Amino acid sequence: MGKFRSLAFLAVVPFLMCSADETRTPDAPLHVLSGHTGSVMSVAFAPDGMTLASGSRDRTILLWDTAAGKRKQTLKGHEGDVYCVVYSPRGDILASAAADSTIRLWNAKDGKPLRTLTGHEGVVRSVAVAPGGKMLVSGGTDSTVRLWDVASGRLRRTVTGHGGQVRSVAWSADGRLLASGATDKTARLWHANDGSVKHILKGHPGGLEAVAFAPDGKTLASSSSDATARLWDIDSGDLKHILKGHGEEIDSIVYSPDGTLIVTGSKDKSIKIWDAKSGKLQRTITGPKNRLESLAFSADGKALASGSGGPEAVVRIWKAAALAAPGHDMNDK
Repeated sequence: MGKFRSLAFLAVVPFLMCSADETRTPDAPLHVLSGHTGSVMSVAFAPDGMTLASGSRDRTILLWDTAAGKRKQTLKGHEGDVYCVVYSPRGDILASAAADSTIRLWNAKDGKPLRTLTGHEGVVRSVAVAPGGKMLVSGGTDSTVRLWDVASGRLRRTVTGHGGQVRSVAWSADGRLLASGATDKTARLWHANDGSVKHILKGHPGGLEAVAFAPDGKTLASSSSDATARLWDIDSGDLKHILKGHGEEIDSIVYSPDGTLIVTGSKDKSIKIWDAKSGKLQRTITGPKNRLESLAFSADGKALASGSGGPEAVVRIWKAAALAAPGHDMNDK
């Protein structure tokens, strides 16, 4: 999570025409949101696009009004860096994962804490909610993947197999598969019903930082400290494409909701947009002054949010159409 590591717009913004190898500064972000005092490790849009959550190394979660670009609320409770935030499909619950070895569930409407999930023996790096909203999966530095019941907060299953820290987890759209990426240089696909392994995906020469399922469930994308992203066939486990272009570690990778584009964010301070089918680079976006830690699309695909690390520590909200490559106007639904 399903980890770079996401507003509605009234007008269609013409997309910018450029070749695949061009680097241009796009229209300025719609909002640049300052408030965190530490790296923004995760961003997530509420399903209705009206609120954006951001989690930071400053141990807080900030909730933002995406239309006004104003802070709505600050959630405090974690005693360590917040590495991941994610909304439930209905938008009623916000889940967060942190360095204090806990997952916290919050009432997304009023920000009040609901329950705290304990069991990981180390930093919890990633969390994702099942499509049905009843289960949650997490991954941590204890090399485990854990499944939890959202309503009760009970641990349902602990899945082992990775030989390194689990940096990212994701849930397939049909709820049948889980994916995890770890510092052992592998991604794993698991059957959600029993925790058995479907595929172990090997090929990255560096540790994995993020994994993401394509919306149609046919491809898994992974990004790594080796500065590449890779696309894997879920049925066969075969490697389909290697995405090269970043100069440093790729901390986040996301699919556009329609599945046509992949967006990556890197330590090299750039965002790159790729054609999901061919794996070809479409655009390079520059502007952030520090590494890109996190990315998220809004559910309608009209907005992209990014979170920056280092001293900058800001959230940017971009009009997705202004970032789209020729033939991929994400506002033209």
